[in-house]
Amino acid sequence: MSFGETVGLGAIAGLTIFLGLPLGRIKGVDDRMRVCLAMFSVGILAFIFMDVTKHGEGILETAVTRYRADTASFGHVLGLFALLAVGFTLGTAGISAAERRLRSRRTAVPPIAGGDVATVAGKEELARPHDVAEERRRRALQTGMVIAMAIGLHNFAEGLAIGVSAKAGAVGLATVLIIGFGLHNATEGFGIVGPLGGERPSWSWLGRAGLLAGAPTFLGTLVGYQVNSSPLELLFYALAGGAVLYVIGEIWTGMRRYGHHTLGLYLIAAGFLVGVATDLIVSYGGG
Repeated sequence: MSFGETVGLGAIAGLTIFLGLPLGRIKGVDDRMRVCLAMFSVGILAFIFMDVTKHGEGILETAVTRYRADTASFGHVLGLFALLAVGFTLGTAGISAAERRLRSRRTAVPPIAGGDVATVAGKEELARPHDVAEERRRRALQTGMVIAMAIGLHNFAEGLAIGVSAKAGAVGLATVLIIGFGLHNATEGFGIVGPLGGERPSWSWLGRAGLLAGAPTFLGTLVGYQVNSSPLELLFYALAGGAVLYVIGEIWTGMRRYGHHTLGLYLIAAGFLVGVATDLIVSYGGG
């Protein structure tokens, strides 16, 4: 498979994520439906977490096997484990620390000097519901972007697999990977918009989220066709796994106020099984 064909098909596999994103523009979604969408997305994210940790652990197991066969040093194994630890920590605590720092920089506008205290207090009381709604909307959209980033890291690693297979001449495998990842990425759009709750994102926001999550498949295909690097792949798996775990916790916390816990658990199972089903196409092709 030529470089141009590989890149083109890799782009198609990444852009399928836009198929699920328009769901975020649907009006009139009640609390029950919000819980369903959010928990379904948690199920998909749970599968992604399992998938990336499995692949990351596989790279480490290969290094350990090589060490036992005296074809790799202990330092190589230790270096890969350190890379996994750094990536996973940055994906969890690192994102949390960055968000907390951003929130701490956002300060309230001080009252005008010399103004009447009662008047200022009254205006603050009137503005409070609006401020709360704006803060809720900002947090929801911010969480959606973090999800898109986590999925993008995962998809970059998928793109690496496509590029490496195509470069090695495994055309059949590369084609099946592209089809499988394309179908799988189509479900990931639900994972981005599901946790938004009652917030209706703009088309431009959906476009940015889709590019953040889908474009890395294309970029990973470019890199994978040119470079085959297990440490690079492991780093992106670790970052993706940490970020996905952080996002799952954020969504779970945000959805608790809506209730419908049992229904939510059913939807988590459904989302997880959909993720497994779409991934079976890749496994069938040997990916």
